[in-house]
Amino acid sequence: MSSRDAVLGRIRAALADVPPDETPDDVPVPRTYLRSHTAPGEDLVALFAERVTDYRATVHRTDEAGLPAVLSATLASRGVDRLALPSDFPGELLPPGPWTWHREPLEVPALDALDGAITLAAVGIAVTGTVVLDTGPGQGRRALTLVPDYHLCVVYAEQIAADVPDALARLDPTRPLTFVSGPSATSDIELDRVEGVHGPRTLDVIVVGPTHPEKP
Repeated sequence: MSSRDAVLGRIRAALADVPPDETPDDVPVPRTYLRSHTAPGEDLVALFAERVTDYRATVHRTDEAGLPAVLSATLASRGVDRLALPSDFPGELLPPGPWTWHREPLEVPALDALDGAITLAAVGIAVTGTVVLDTGPGQGRRALTLVPDYHLCVVYAEQIAADVPDALARLDPTRPLTFVSGPSATSDIELDRVEGVHGPRTLDVIVVGPTHPEKP
């Protein structure tokens, strides 16, 4: 008997008492663990901004009226000119200026030649400082945010969930989910940090909400 046969045999034995028509949803799973590490009434937007900053990303806060101006100032500070956009990115959010916008579809070599990409997000997670993308409206496919060296992501305050369980409840598990916690970074056995290996080297997050907006 091969190792594979032995493993499959044990699985069959463990499942011998399971009715053939039973599905995973038929069996309740106790969820008694702590669902959130936030305090009651905590400012989730402020916590999200703090945790994103901890990951060496840059956070800007504004209200909806000030978003184009903050986008303009952020792009100017980075010195980027040619930017990729999802095909359905809202044109009214884009500021006037010297930038050239390249909408999807784009081949990977074309993406690699651009300075960066701008997207919306699906969810933000306050406790972990994570942005979640699911290729939904204004987000584009995964390659759009993994190939260019710079990513600017717009997150609305109402999209920010307290903790991971809250975020997962808002997401469709059948969609391609990408969890972004700061710029791409890795380290070798000597703990030398290298950025930009698995995705963008630089990440800017603009949080759009009514609380404490930055003055553009």
